[in-house]
Amino acid sequence: MALGKDYATQECSIARALEIVGERWTLLVVRDALYGVRRYNDFLVHLGIPRAVLAARLQTLTAEGILEKRRYQESPPRDEYVLTERGIALWPTLRALGAWGRDHFTDVRLRYFRHAACGTELGPYGECALCGTIVPVGDVVMEPGPGLDPDPVDPVSRALLKPRRLLEPVEMDQA
Repeated sequence: MALGKDYATQECSIARALEIVGERWTLLVVRDALYGVRRYNDFLVHLGIPRAVLAARLQTLTAEGILEKRRYQESPPRDEYVLTERGIALWPTLRALGAWGRDHFTDVRLRYFRHAACGTELGPYGECALCGTIVPVGDVVMEPGPGLDPDPVDPVSRALLKPRRLLEPVEMDQA
């Protein structure tokens, strides 16, 4: 029996959210979009996701208003995928899921998330202990931790080794 794609019998907002973001690749696509990945080939290379799966996930995320498709080149036509406010609102969920995974499944830090204004590492709820505020996504700086491979194979991973603000487009080195 095939697994259904919805939870029609569940009267639950978690079930509704899982209908949209509960597939195994979806939150990784959103994570990468938060990290600044915007282009199809960059998602493909960084995630190692099958093309058909990536195309389907991007289509669903766009249809649900989590990503917006924007043309960045006319000839040949090329689009990029940018998080909408609805997509950006997934940041606390991804941050919490990442902290849970780190606390329960690994001993080493892969990334640090800091408040751009003061450099303080974010607390468990995205708060800056020094400033006493919840830090907006665009004011979060992501830095590599000691657990990241210092010489990754793919260009997206190499670009993500540099400290950077979330949501800023990833720029590949032209080496």
